Amino acid sequence: MTSRAFKAAGEDDAPSSVPEAGPAPDRMTGPVRGPARVGLVLLLGSLVAIGPLTSDMYLPAFPAMGRELGASASGIQLTLAGALIGLALGQLLVGPLSDAVGRRRPLLAGIGVHVLASLACAWAPNLAVLDVLRVIQGLGCATSTVITMAIVRDLYQGDEAAVVLSRLMLVLGISPILAPTLGGVVLTQTSWRGIFVVLAVASVAIAAITAAVLPETLPAQNRRRGGAGGTLRDFRQLLHDRVFIAYILVAGLAMCAIFGFVAGSPYVFQDRFQMSEQTFGYVFGAGSICVVIGTQLNALLLRTRSPQHILRRALTMAAGFSVLLLAAGVSGQGGLWAVLLPLWGTLTATGFVMPNAPALALSRHGQFAGTAAALLGAVQFGVGAVAAPLVGMIGTGTTAMATVIAGGLILAVTVLLTTESRTATPAEQP
Repeated sequence: MTSRAFKAAGEDDAPSSVPEAGPAPDRMTGPVRGPARVGLVLLLGSLVAIGPLTSDMYLPAFPAMGRELGASASGIQLTLAGALIGLALGQLLVGPLSDAVGRRRPLLAGIGVHVLASLACAWAPNLAVLDVLRVIQGLGCATSTVITMAIVRDLYQGDEAAVVLSRLMLVLGISPILAPTLGGVVLTQTSWRGIFVVLAVASVAIAAITAAVLPETLPAQNRRRGGAGGTLRDFRQLLHDRVFIAYILVAGLAMCAIFGFVAGSPYVFQDRFQMSEQTFGYVFGAGSICVVIGTQLNALLLRTRSPQHILRRALTMAAGFSVLLLAAGVSGQGGLWAVLLPLWGTLTATGFVMPNAPALALSRHGQFAGTAAALLGAVQFGVGAVAAPLVGMIGTGTTAMATVIAGGLILAVTVLLTTESRTATPAEQP
């Protein structure tokens, strides 16, 4: 396959007048549709998957890592927070850079950083070194995360962007399910260090395919100039857009449902309800599938409803289910199903929120989509870096998990409805 397979519909074969170092792939300056879009989504999905694989694949190795490195469980968990911090900070750096120099070069360079950091993690002599390397690994992951979002905005707008993001959310929903399982398989053949070697090899393969088939999606004439001063002006313009800020806050706060579930569910189901590891795996997988179902139904619903319409109703439903979950935790009544049903309802409704809030945010600033995607991603992973340990600080029961989930979603509804009431938007057509 060559990069020509992803040429935009209707684009001619005229060579670009702007030279680049090395073999210049074809450019995409418009949306890819038809069968070629399937290939594009698969490629972008593999790039998006680097983040979840990096954060979740080594989870089954936590006990072994603690024994070998002489670290406590909370100390090992800091390596997860380190990766999330790297993901958040890295996007703030890479997003503006990609607006200035294009998408391909920062993308490939970032994957290279991830490869080197992954190999270094495999030989980390102690926990302190591993913590630092995990931050660097997160910085490399940030490149693929933020630039993938920017590429979607380069090529698609409005409802079409939300549909493509819904497909990418399928990857984000499946990856956390498969990553720990894949890590467990790797552990049967090698130690926890081998997991990081596998991550490096996978990133090399993804980088090779990306270099071969993905064209540049940001033409030279559309790139941002002005250096650091221009970047600061872009950030200032974004921060002055109240609606944009509202959408990225909604996207970030909605992640409380995901990270609260990931951080709290082992304690809720394995400790309180005494589930075996295998049974818990099924329950965790069912929760992830709920998110996937929401994102994929969203793509169908966008045929007849606007993203704003879906976002408002789905977010309200998610908050409502989360309140029921909190009530079950506080009362302690109803048993397992009183927890599972509202939890699954919350996650399914959140699946509708995850593609639409980012799509609506990015649609407002296409001229610097990378910078906008950077702020979006930094807020999302920043919330994750706070929400995950917050569950443990509150406690280990259903109430702790539900408090973080409900708190984030109620705040998200408040932000969205307050912003809508203060902006004079015309009545929305269903």
